[in-house]
Amino acid sequence: MDDSSTRVRDGLTSVTRGTLFLLVATLLFVGLSFVSRVVIVRSISTAEWDDYSWGLTLAGLLSAFGTLGLPSAIARSIPFAHSDAERRSMVRGTLQVAVGTGVLVGAVLWGIGPFIGASLGNRAIGLALQFFSVAVGASIASSLIAAIFQGYEDVTPNALFVQILNPLLFVVFLGAAFLPSHGLTFVGALAAYAASTVVALGMVALYAARRLPHHLPSGPAQAGVFPKLVRFAVPLFIAGILASLTGTGDTLILGVFHLPEVGTYTASLTLSRLLQVGIGAAAYIFLPVSAKFFRLGDTTSVAMTYTTVTKWMLLFSLPLFLVFFFLPSESLGFVFGPRYTAVIVPLQILVLGGFVSTVFGPGSSAQVALGQTSLVAYNSAAAAVADVGLSFWLVPSYGSDGAAIAWAAATVVAYGLAVLELGILAGVHPFRTHLLVPLVVTGVPVGVVLGLLRPALPWWALPLLTLGIAALFVVVVLGTRSIDRGDELFLQAVEGLIGRPIPLVRRLGRSLRRGLS
Repeated sequence: MDDSSTRVRDGLTSVTRGTLFLLVATLLFVGLSFVSRVVIVRSISTAEWDDYSWGLTLAGLLSAFGTLGLPSAIARSIPFAHSDAERRSMVRGTLQVAVGTGVLVGAVLWGIGPFIGASLGNRAIGLALQFFSVAVGASIASSLIAAIFQGYEDVTPNALFVQILNPLLFVVFLGAAFLPSHGLTFVGALAAYAASTVVALGMVALYAARRLPHHLPSGPAQAGVFPKLVRFAVPLFIAGILASLTGTGDTLILGVFHLPEVGTYTASLTLSRLLQVGIGAAAYIFLPVSAKFFRLGDTTSVAMTYTTVTKWMLLFSLPLFLVFFFLPSESLGFVFGPRYTAVIVPLQILVLGGFVSTVFGPGSSAQVALGQTSLVAYNSAAAAVADVGLSFWLVPSYGSDGAAIAWAAATVVAYGLAVLELGILAGVHPFRTHLLVPLVVTGVPVGVVLGLLRPALPWWALPLLTLGIAALFVVVVLGTRSIDRGDELFLQAVEGLIGRPIPLVRRLGRSLRRGLS
């Protein structure tokens, strides 16, 4: 096996291990978030839920300010650095920023929260923002610490503490707030959310104190390195703010014009973002892996890994898209209950945009790895303009339908521009025959059947249908021989992770070699 193949296989091993861990963690996050959502929705009034959802959305937007674009920058720069002295400078500076900006942004939001609530004529939103200010400060610090470990291809802080422990603690604290009065109050829900983020931050900090010396032994730092990291992060800071605006602007504008629709809209938005879970998990670990390839001048490995990762993440997103798009009412009822099944058009619009973005692959992560940070900022600006502009144009007249169109269009713009630029400048794109054939051969027939028959399925049949479509995708890949060298290396990586040979992998490898000969 040549050096390039070895690098790709090792890179795919890291990507596969990290993606699987993050994928499981994200699914647990979704499940725990669903439990907390059910507890809150069934305990507080509809108006209070709208206030809670809107305040949480604004708090998420403000979190982007506090990270200063450093998470992606530090995750890319650690594997790109040439010495531990450079890494020490970057890590120490990032930790100082984590503490300083976390406290500063949290304090500012605490102070302006009541003013925002008064401006909207809603004191409950002001109260919510003050509680969320604590969560914002803790989240900023947690994300920056997790990004340091991301640079070392260690997803544990993000997966275990941010994705699993944080929502688990939220559920536990909701239960504690529920018990004393035999009923959860609006304030109790807010306090539980803030407390869970603070405790999770404490666990992330403890993990960093114990594990960071294993990655980075103590020693002197190289002067002048951290300022360079900050300059590299400036476009990413702008991109992060604009990306957060893209993800939340439609919801915030919907709240201004049609606040009672925010709750049902965020339910549909939650499902649409499920489609991006797989590619998002892959992108998290793909960034440092591809940065390492680029440091060696090996863009061929970046391109092969990009296509392989995108293709196999369709195994996750394609079934969800088909089920959510063609069975929207059943999907909303399965996840959120019968109160959310009446409004289905936003879900169909949102999942269409979400699915298209997954087909484009982890474009922004690849651009950061290749140092194309200015393009990331420009793409985020274009997406933010699309989201906010379309929202102001469509939401006043069309409510949540208009917000859904804005979000979907902005998402496609962001991911589409990234993959277009990568294809032109670096030859990196996922649109290979071995990806497109199984996508079309699986998606089109299943979509036609579901669209024409519109089957009335019981709730328990939806997971089975989703798994069945995923299995069909794998069968189509094998049946159409839609495989390449990257798939073989990916399957070898999977085999290496489980520590034993897989007969199917061996047979597929032999079939692949015959097909390539």
